Amino acid sequence: MLNRSRLNSKKESKTEAVQAVMSDRLEKENIHIGPSDYVPWQKDNKVAFIRMEGKLFGDVPMNLEMRLSVEDSPNSAGVSIDAIRCCKLALNAKKGGILYSPSAYFMKHPPKQYTDDEAYRMTENFIAGKRAD
Repeated sequence: MLNRSRLNSKKESKTEAVQAVMSDRLEKENIHIGPSDYVPWQKDNKVAFIRMEGKLFGDVPMNLEMRLSVEDSPNSAGVSIDAIRCCKLALNAKKGGILYSPSAYFMKHPPKQYTDDEAYRMTENFIAGKRAD
């Protein structure tokens, strides 16, 4: 987060990851997702503040605010290992190039975006060898 040039690309990938799972994309003025800054005293802890606004039955306004705190460095370890396993499967099957299914499931901003359900199903089929990627 000390590299300011990375902030825009991180904001774009995080926003697209959320927009991709929504049935209707939000207008740019109605969504803000992204990193803010590096905070030295936080060390390896990442904090997210989440606010959602909506309407309940009878058009009654609703606001939800949450705070999420997590140790950052091990956060992606499982995802990285599973992505590497898919790469090994592709190597064993003599497949090269972009692995669209695993990328869509494991990465925030893949080359081709699918819903979480679609990406999960496609990745399971890829792992089982049922479908070429």
